[in-house]
Amino acid sequence: LRKLIHLLQATDDALIQEQALITLSNSAAFSVNQDIIRNLDGLSVIGGMLSNCVPKVKEKALNALNNLSMNIKNQEEIQVFITQVCGTVESASLNSDVQLAGLRLLTNMSVTSDYHEKMINAIPCFLHLLSKGTERTQIQVLKVLVNLSANPAMTRHLLRAQV
Repeated sequence: LRKLIHLLQATDDALIQEQALITLSNSAAFSVNQDIIRNLDGLSVIGGMLSNCVPKVKEKALNALNNLSMNIKNQEEIQVFITQVCGTVESASLNSDVQLAGLRLLTNMSVTSDYHEKMINAIPCFLHLLSKGTERTQIQVLKVLVNLSANPAMTRHLLRAQV
């Protein structure tokens, strides 16, 4: 895991980055690895890949963060990327793999109300995707919206959103 994280930092080769992110994502299926990746500063390294201009690298980074977000301590670190992930969902091609990966991560990050306020500005985007997206996109958006709607503090923001 240490070598994979180092490799991500050391290379600009998108194919190598993609493969390293896939391996880290698969490794994150095991809770002990989630802790190890966090302790090796892997969350910030993977989060740095969200700025990558190669869509496949960005998608794989979102998938890795999604798997790592199943851990509460990891969520505390991943939350700094929520605004960026919302922006990625909004700017990604409609129904793209990048958009769906971002929505899946936002679903996990919105299970508790801890980070809902970071998603307020994305509510109009979510509602737009609900009306324009394919069924797969709509299902992911609905999961986020259901999580947000479970928080009474979000009611005003959900009802006032301009679509």
